[in-house]
Amino acid sequence: MDARTAATPALTLVGHAVQAAIIDLDGTMIDTLGDFHAALSRLMDELGLPAVSREQVEHRIGKGSEYLVLQTLRIHLRDDQAQDLYPRAIETYQRIYGTINGQYSNPFPGVPEGLASLKAAGLRLACITNKPTRYARELLDLKGLLQHFEVVNGGDAFPRKKPDPMPLVETCKQIGLPTAVVLMIGDSQNDALAARAAGCPVALVTYGYNHGEPDTARRCRCPE
Repeated sequence: MDARTAATPALTLVGHAVQAAIIDLDGTMIDTLGDFHAALSRLMDELGLPAVSREQVEHRIGKGSEYLVLQTLRIHLRDDQAQDLYPRAIETYQRIYGTINGQYSNPFPGVPEGLASLKAAGLRLACITNKPTRYARELLDLKGLLQHFEVVNGGDAFPRKKPDPMPLVETCKQIGLPTAVVLMIGDSQNDALAARAAGCPVALVTYGYNHGEPDTARRCRCPE
């Protein structure tokens, strides 16, 4: 066994001896709404569709690029029209997003210091996000956060995404720890549901997106 996995647990949270943390990206560590809005605005312009507001985009963040693009198309199109246009739209969106990733986003206040504190407390860190892995790693690197993480897994890393528990379970395997000692930190129901199903304790920030739903922390609190 790796010496780090056999170390004394670094933190106790609500009865859990925590040795590592898996942290969500969009809405938890980095405010990426500006990136998404810029990319979708350019997409809609290229497709000849009306513009979308930041609020409309915010309500659709968190379930991956495919969901984000399809739901944005549905703002102005019937479902069958959106489905027909989707293949072209997702390809165009990924191209656009790759050119602006990180340009309109910033870490939330206190995040760099918080990550450093978690590392100083002895926790191992991983990042799980529903955005593509290459964009997640690039964004973390651009914002000076990548060095904190042993593992970064995006929505394309596994066959299923959050809220399915698979990304959490598989990431725990990658770092060689049982789910019960790995804290999930996120901002949405997706994070809470995935953590519960995986057997991870969870802490939710009180800011973030949560797909436009209010009172994330109160409704989804589940450090069980």
